[in-house]
Amino acid sequence: MTVVEQSINKAVEEFNRLDEKITHFSSIAGLISWDQKVIAPKKGRAEFAKATGTLMTEHFKLTVSEEMGRLLDVLSSPEAQVTLDDEMKARVRERKDFYDRSKQIPEDLYREYAILTSQANDVWEEAREKNDFSLYLPYLEKIVDFKKKAVEIYGYEKHPYDALLNEFEPGLTVEKLDPIFAKLRETSVALLKKIQQSSNKPPVEIFEQSFSVEKQKEFNRYILPIIGFDMEAGRLDETVHPFAQTVNTGDVRLTTRYLENNVRSAIFGTIHEAGHGIYEQNVDKKYEGTVLQEGASFGIHESQSRFLENMVGRSESFWKYFYSTLQTHFPEQLKDVNLDDFYRAINAVQPSYIRVEADELTYNLHIMVRYEIEKALIAGEIETKDLPTVWNQKMQDYLGITPDTDTLGVLQDVHWSFGGFGYFPSYSLGNLYSAQILNTIKKELPNFEASIENGDFSEIQSWLREKIHQHGKLYTPNELIVRVTGEELNAKYLVEYLENKYSKVYNL
Repeated sequence: MTVVEQSINKAVEEFNRLDEKITHFSSIAGLISWDQKVIAPKKGRAEFAKATGTLMTEHFKLTVSEEMGRLLDVLSSPEAQVTLDDEMKARVRERKDFYDRSKQIPEDLYREYAILTSQANDVWEEAREKNDFSLYLPYLEKIVDFKKKAVEIYGYEKHPYDALLNEFEPGLTVEKLDPIFAKLRETSVALLKKIQQSSNKPPVEIFEQSFSVEKQKEFNRYILPIIGFDMEAGRLDETVHPFAQTVNTGDVRLTTRYLENNVRSAIFGTIHEAGHGIYEQNVDKKYEGTVLQEGASFGIHESQSRFLENMVGRSESFWKYFYSTLQTHFPEQLKDVNLDDFYRAINAVQPSYIRVEADELTYNLHIMVRYEIEKALIAGEIETKDLPTVWNQKMQDYLGITPDTDTLGVLQDVHWSFGGFGYFPSYSLGNLYSAQILNTIKKELPNFEASIENGDFSEIQSWLREKIHQHGKLYTPNELIVRVTGEELNAKYLVEYLENKYSKVYNL
């Protein structure tokens, strides 16, 4: 063995140990995040935020340490790259991408930011509850200022927002995203107008009644294992804003929100989060303890939740199997509602204030509002204090409605409180990816709809596991979608899916 080979082997061993240590820190941080949002008592959260800041700073220090830089130099060299397998190359790629972007961020600044975002989550909850944006504003201003500093540190070629997009969807830029979103916005607005002119309206009034929260919980726990979520490797809890949190592949935690006067919210919110959870549970175990143990990107991750929630969960086939059980849980509310009326009602298009409760069509317009606001904030074109006014105007422009309160408007999402600028586009990317995946899976699994109708999700989940889930972050999002569907992201599949679905629902 040559000296160079010995050096590479030693670097691999040291990198493995460091990668595992960083990943363990991430797992613990994930558990802390879940605890804070789900069960932590309010009086202890301020001190808890400081402890979280300490932990995340130690995690950050490891990712940008001199040791990490030295190991990446060795392992990204041409001599090393020709000897490494695909898994190790991907691990080096992921760690190097973060290292190169973040190594210039001062440790003290990062610690301050970690504490700030931990505190901001609690303040956001209070502001949302009290409908008082002014409570949240000082924290949000500081977060936006940090993001602007980070953008300059990360660097960008054309638009400052590119630096933030890259955190969530590697390789994506404003230049690539704008035309995709423009096509989706144009077709969505046109289809919305046709729907609003239709006289064939779904009977949404069937949901305007009380649905026992306890019965909703029973139903959700009934469907989760059937659709593929392993309850022995996960759990379901309640929170203000639904999310999924992974500790490891054997501990994936889902949360949902129950509303007595909106049975659809918890059902589809739970199915949505299950899509995230099933993805995480089925990452290949050999990636456990490495940077590859999570999804390929936020957009790809969102494709799995939107696929399960919408393409599967809102399909007629899904409810041919589950509707009778739902009726047994709510006999008084649904006894006189036939399957066709129920199916059309859960797919009704109604411009509304709340993103997480939006229908498939108008959902993307909600994302456009947030995307354009974030771009303008980071570019310095609008100020944080003006967000309520800007938000309401864009809601009126795109959805034809203006929120009566900030709770229903600019305060509805948790994302900015944890610094998730660049995150929102992932949701519409998830819709785009999922429609493209649906087009492929239907070709490769001729019994796709029949399987769902029979309550058998095994073949579908096996396909998703083989094509997507097991690979974790092995492939970049663009590499993965090409491997799965044979082409790069193409908006036409979502446009066609929405046209076909709503033409049937509204008899267009």
